[in-house]
Amino acid sequence: MEKKITRVGVLTSGGDSPGMNAAIRAVVRTGIYYGLQVHGIMRGFQGLIEDDIYRMESRSVANIIQRGGTMLKTARCKEFFDYEGRKAAYENLKRRGIQGIIIIGGDGSFRGAVQFSKEFDLPCIGIAGTIDKDINGTDFTIGFDTAVNTAVEAIDKIRDTMDAHERIFIIEVMGRDAGYIALHSGIATGAENILIPERKTIMEDIIASLLEKERRKKLVNLIVVAEGDDFGGAYEVQKVLKEKLPNAEIRVCILGHIQRGGAPSCLDRIIASRMGYHAIESLMEGRYNVFVGILNNKMNYIPLEDAVKNKGKISEEWIKIVKILAS
Repeated sequence: MEKKITRVGVLTSGGDSPGMNAAIRAVVRTGIYYGLQVHGIMRGFQGLIEDDIYRMESRSVANIIQRGGTMLKTARCKEFFDYEGRKAAYENLKRRGIQGIIIIGGDGSFRGAVQFSKEFDLPCIGIAGTIDKDINGTDFTIGFDTAVNTAVEAIDKIRDTMDAHERIFIIEVMGRDAGYIALHSGIATGAENILIPERKTIMEDIIASLLEKERRKKLVNLIVVAEGDDFGGAYEVQKVLKEKLPNAEIRVCILGHIQRGGAPSCLDRIIASRMGYHAIESLMEGRYNVFVGILNNKMNYIPLEDAVKNKGKISEEWIKIVKILAS
């Protein structure tokens, strides 16, 4: 698209993450500063198809920066997987004169945006709103810092009762495809074992280490498990450990959706505000179909398609750190 953009839409899609509201606020107020009309799209791509779209003003985003969730709501939209659904979405945008959209979401949302942009030549800008921190091209994703701090706070509290009763505790955190929350919260709370989807879980090694600790009278042990760990999650791990360690008290706690909620941390508010601002700047400068990230504290722009193709990877250094510090 060569012509100047004057109307943009913004949506949140996929799983919610703390800080999405801060990003929406930044998009709306930066857009208005540059004289754009900014339109909020409700419930992600579902709202595009259903034409649930409204014009936003500066006051539309007042008093939301400190709130978790997303004021625009979110949904996973099956209809958008089909061409007819995407075409209906485009017709709604075309009728309203919206010339570009900003998508705040994760890799699934970006895949939909890439396909949509290719088919209808509509500029799309991606902002990483996901607690999983599994997007290529950025050191931060909106919501990760809040989610991992929520997990750390919960695990610290569990550690107190775990220590009092000399138990083994298995804590399951979110992370269906990525182990960043488990890795960071596990290191921060001194976990003896951290199980993540990126590495094969070898139960024999975990059992051997727990037996060795049992011989040393170290009966308090913390295992942090990402929900997508290849062994099957916390309860599957507990089942095996109970068979091999019959004298140990083993408890499971699944933290679940508390990791998604709550007021965003300062870091999440700041990066969301920066990303939202630069998403509008990208459209104004004619930088289309890009993902807006932050690398080494500088804004980083890569093709939206690359953010989808190449996921962030956990380095071997992290694994080494876990092994040394848990001994």
